[in-house]
Amino acid sequence: MEDSSRRKPSSVWEPRSRRRSWCCSFAVPPSSPDNFLVSRSRTPRTKSDNVAKPSVSVPNSPQSSKSGLGLVGRIDPRRILSPGRVSPIDSDQNVETLAQEMGTENSAVVDSIVQPRVESFRAPKEKYRDPPASLSRSGSALGCDKKDMLFDVRLNLRAKNGGCLVLELNSEALCANSEVFSELIVKHKKDLGSNGSPSRSKLCRIEVPEVENLGVFRETIELMFEDDISKRLSKIGVYRVIDILEVSASIMFGKCVASCLKYLEAVPWTEEEEEKLRNLFIKVKFDDATSRDVMARLRLLDSVISQQGIASRLVWSISTCSNSIARNELKSLVKGLLCKSSVYEKDHLDLSEEDLYAVFRTCITSLVGLLKGSSHAVGPETCVKNITEKPLIEQISTEVDTINWLLEILLDWQMAEEFVNIWAEQKELIRMHDNTSPMVRYELSRVSANLFIAIGTRKLNCRSETRSGLLQAWFGPMLLDFGWLQRCKKGLDMRMLEEAMGQALLTLPMKQQHLLFMDWCRFFSKRGTECPNLSKSFQIWWRRSFLRGSETYSIESR
Repeated sequence: MEDSSRRKPSSVWEPRSRRRSWCCSFAVPPSSPDNFLVSRSRTPRTKSDNVAKPSVSVPNSPQSSKSGLGLVGRIDPRRILSPGRVSPIDSDQNVETLAQEMGTENSAVVDSIVQPRVESFRAPKEKYRDPPASLSRSGSALGCDKKDMLFDVRLNLRAKNGGCLVLELNSEALCANSEVFSELIVKHKKDLGSNGSPSRSKLCRIEVPEVENLGVFRETIELMFEDDISKRLSKIGVYRVIDILEVSASIMFGKCVASCLKYLEAVPWTEEEEEKLRNLFIKVKFDDATSRDVMARLRLLDSVISQQGIASRLVWSISTCSNSIARNELKSLVKGLLCKSSVYEKDHLDLSEEDLYAVFRTCITSLVGLLKGSSHAVGPETCVKNITEKPLIEQISTEVDTINWLLEILLDWQMAEEFVNIWAEQKELIRMHDNTSPMVRYELSRVSANLFIAIGTRKLNCRSETRSGLLQAWFGPMLLDFGWLQRCKKGLDMRMLEEAMGQALLTLPMKQQHLLFMDWCRFFSKRGTECPNLSKSFQIWWRRSFLRGSETYSIESR
């Protein structure tokens, strides 16, 4: 028996399952914009929902409530985003047809069918200001109230890539700012008055074909309605302003051209912007009064300074520079500028060979003087002249660095053959080399090492007499200093040096090769690793001298 106290009493609050009925023949809520959310929340989603439902009329559309007319049409459910809002997804109706169905008479649509890539633009009324009286052809204000401004010019811009842009503008504004458009508009008005065309033909249609950039052209037209063009240009940037300058010059928009040139002269440029501006000045000729300041930053106008003279002065200043950090920085900078593969190298640059060799001879004279002061040096403590001067070793190293730097420039310009002759004839340096401390004299072998590498790697092509003189003069000192060069490389590739020395020896006549290879054998047998390893080149010389030599002798004897 159940407890009556726990039994729920029957009351009217108990829910009863009742099917909600709808008026007419609707069994489910209609898919109208007003109850779109209701139908989504109360109707379970099934596979049949994915199938397109039959379109229905929309009696509760806001359009009908405002205009008093009921909108009866077919609307794709995919186009219903919210009540009264239509999305242009998969729209196959043009703007005019849609305006007629909506029942709107005050439509802002242009009177021509707008293509998919055509954009309509009207000049902003609130930004337009009357130009000065000097810009008006009648000598007075434009005579066109902002509220009643007449857009009587249709500018049709066609891009090279097939795009199109339609601008609706005021003829007075165009005439006041552009001389090109002014002539076209005046000509249209004259033809209109003489032919007596109907009122609808008063619209002046101007077409501009082959436009490079539609956005830049539109932005240039918008500047006609700006109070302060310079302020607007500062927000655009240099690269875009150069494009606007080109368009302004093509339509003879003088006010904008002056503002662009003034802005470009006052701001710094990147290399890309400078090159673009330089190309523009080649294509377009601007007024000298407005472009002179910009041209002065691009190239010299009044005086011509020789690049050759500047390069010579830079080389001389580097050779006398006392600060090691600044000297190394300047050497890297000038070498990059004078290099033939440099982006700054121009066809008219002609480096003076005489000036470079004058600096080279000055460095050699300085080396001779420094080595004379160190001829009796036996230790580093005696390599200081006085307290105020730098150590003698550092001074000699500086001169050698300058000589090697000049050699790199001459090798790049293929003017180093005379360098080999001058270095091979330094009898005094070779004599002092034997009486100088090894910690000082090995600096001279650094110059010889770079010459051997240049000859052995085919960077330097010189006559047989020149190669023979160099090796006979500096091959012996190189054998003595090779151990010090291994300890103080200073950028030298010792493996490359060994291979290059062997290859340089093999370029000499066989008799001279025999003498030099015999000297190497004596040094190598005594010093071992303190001497360059020329075994590979020695084997080649041996094969050429004896094996092939005997074959040649047997052939000649026959």
